[in-house]
Amino acid sequence: MSSRQRIVVVGGGVIGLSVAWRLAASHEVTLLDPTPAVGASWVAGGMLAPVTESWPGEEDLLDLGSASLESWPAFAEAVGVPLQTEGTIAAALDSADAAVLDMLADHLASRGREVRRLTGPELRAADPALGPSIRSGLIVPGDLAVDTRELLRRLVDLAREAGVAFDPRSAAAVRPGAVVLTDGATLGCDTAVIAAGAWSSALHSALEGLVRPVKGEILRLRVRPGVVPLRHTVRALVESRHVYLVPRPGGELVLGATQYEAGFDDEVIVGGVRDLLVDAERVLPGLAEYGLTECAAGLRAGSLDNLPLLGRLEPGVLVAAGHHRNGLLLAPITAEVVNALVAGEDPPASAAAADPARHARTKR
Repeated sequence: MSSRQRIVVVGGGVIGLSVAWRLAASHEVTLLDPTPAVGASWVAGGMLAPVTESWPGEEDLLDLGSASLESWPAFAEAVGVPLQTEGTIAAALDSADAAVLDMLADHLASRGREVRRLTGPELRAADPALGPSIRSGLIVPGDLAVDTRELLRRLVDLAREAGVAFDPRSAAAVRPGAVVLTDGATLGCDTAVIAAGAWSSALHSALEGLVRPVKGEILRLRVRPGVVPLRHTVRALVESRHVYLVPRPGGELVLGATQYEAGFDDEVIVGGVRDLLVDAERVLPGLAEYGLTECAAGLRAGSLDNLPLLGRLEPGVLVAAGHHRNGLLLAPITAEVVNALVAGEDPPASAAAADPARHARTKR
């Protein structure tokens, strides 16, 4: 189908905004969300790092993320946001952490991915802000990072300029030909796209149990005079616990992220903040001298196998949800997949494994 359609995109995070903006070039698009450009997308760290997120058994996710990363420079240029290109350091603080990173390096090498193994002193030479507790690590030169909040602001502006209608009402259900609103009214459409993040499962019976909220706290800090700033994005293992630090131009540092099952509770808790600070200070000893500007929590959209759900649920109903930690990274390819499906074309081959039909086959 290639004629102009009426499309409703349910959800205004980075996925919904990217999809709506892409579709608006050819279709009449309404984005349904009472508070677009907030939630998990607003508090995300902004790492575009499929390699350091990779793990044996998740090859399909690595391939999908790598394909999307290739699209990011052109996507960022079109949106008008700069990319940070210094790459990612993966750091280990003890022998068990180092063994995990060695396993990751071997896995990536078997997939033909570029990584460099470095000792602790070599890592500190590459980034003097790192602490002496770091035992060893990897440096991944191809990873990128982006200022998520600037990205979201630009996507909202571009979507409006492209003609996307922003509707502040909320959806209760999605069915072929209409989105049912929480007040009982319906919003007619030719195609509906479910991109409501952690809330997506409630909108269609085919998604029941396939998308869930995964809570994560994140802190924003500010470099103060006399502090040696971090140069690279750092993903560290601290006694098997994950912590990441993403420097921003202008002296901001994004620190995250806890990850645990807490339903739809999005309140920041003291224990989460404490754990982040304790672990991060072992990676970055100068952290105690930073200014603390924000504590926030978001609900990532987890899936059963860490792959998103990208595809058709039934005629006239598409899903783009379940991106978990990779919503920012996968925004360009998700928009490409949805645009292809709306046009009646085949989506990129790298996205085939993310078809939601995989779960229907498992249930049978």
